Order: sequence, then structure tokens, then C-alpha cells
Amino acid sequence: MSSPASVDTILATLSSGTIHLEGRFLWGSNYTFLVRVAGDRGELKAVYKPLRGEMPLWDFPPGTLAAREVAAYLTSQALGWDFVPPTVLRADGPAGPGSLQLFVDADPEHHYFIFTAEEKGHLGPAVAFDALVNNADRKAGHVLLAPDGHLWLIDHGLCFHAEDKLRTVIWDFAGEPIPESLLQDVRRFLERLSGDGELRARFRALLDGDEVLAMAARAERLLSQRRFPYPGPGRPYPWPPV
Repeated sequence: MSSPASVDTILATLSSGTIHLEGRFLWGSNYTFLVRVAGDRGELKAVYKPLRGEMPLWDFPPGTLAAREVAAYLTSQALGWDFVPPTVLRADGPAGPGSLQLFVDADPEHHYFIFTAEEKGHLGPAVAFDALVNNADRKAGHVLLAPDGHLWLIDHGLCFHAEDKLRTVIWDFAGEPIPESLLQDVRRFLERLSGDGELRARFRALLDGDEVLAMAARAERLLSQRRFPYPGPGRPYPWPPV
């Protein structure tokens, strides 16, 4: 986003604009739709994920994935990293309540598995982000580069579980030191999250209390270890990988 004002306009349109269905994305296990959202300040394309379209999961409570998408956007903004496209909850979607996220105009075929070595070298912040939100589903196709070079991270319905579930295709940085600038951002984020202010209240409206506490613990672990995590036991990769 070019400026805070443009973000405010996008969020206002996503939050109150009229939603028109354009089509359905055919990949993925959950129902996901491309929509057009028209508001007083313009029109934009967005990705709509209704709660009714969520497939049941054994480890994530039903009807919670949309809120996790919004929590990922909130985390990205609170860190100052601007990875996740603007995302809101809408109670009045065409198929009922769900998440609405700005559509990213990027080539879906240009994903992590075909990134150049130079492009992969810029993914350290994305790895830190996934460790913080406990992303259980970082597929190659969930990492996109826009035509202007901006890095976007999408599909965060399987994040923020209280138990460690980090599953990602990006293990290039395992064991390497986390840059001090990223640690400073995480430290500021933890200070805000640990207080009783607005940020904590916004997370508590989207996640269970134990999930918020677990995120704080993950932030403390990153600050203590100061290194990108290694793959854990079990299955550290998502399936399918793309």
C-alpha cells in the first residue's frame, strides 16, 4: 500500500462496500470466491472465504479460520511488516459471515519453488512471521511477488494454534541469526501484546485466550534464541507443498 490513507480507504470499502460474486477459486479444500466490492470511495477485487465453506479439521475449531485470517493481517500491521493484504470480517457476505481480503494482483505461477536465489534471500522476515503466528500451512503458492516487487503472504486460516504446528516449505534460514531489526520489531510487538491495551483486546476478539498467550510465548522464544527455527518433530512440511 502506498500510504496509510490508501489502506484506510481499502479497509473502509472491504468493511462496508457491496459485495458482488465474480467466481470461485477451484484450488484448495475450502470454498473461496473472487468478489468485487463497490463502495463510496471506489471498487476493488477481494477474496471472500465464508465460514460455511470451511472443511472440518481435527485440530482447529470449526468456524474460526476467517478470524485467523484477520488476526494474521493484524499481526503483520502491528509488526510494521505489511505482508498480509488488508483483511476484514464481514457478517453479510453472499454466503454468510466470512473473511474478505484484498485481492493481490500477482502471478500465481511465480511462487517460492521457482524464486531465484536472490528472491529467496529476502524471505527471512516471512520466516520470522510464520514462526510468530505458528503457521501450519505455508505452501509455496502462499508466497507471492507483486509486479512492483512487494512480497505478499496469503492464506492464514491455519495459524495461531496454541500448540506448536509450524509447517512450511521455507526452511532455508533454519539456525541462522535473526537480523536485529526484525528482533526489535518483535520486541515492540510483544510489549504491546503483553499490556492491557487496544492490540491485546483486538486479538482477544479474534482468538482464544490461550492462543494469544501462546503467541506471546513464541515471540519471547524468538527474542531469546535469536535464530530462525529448525524443523520440529513430526511433519514440518505442508501438504500439498504448493
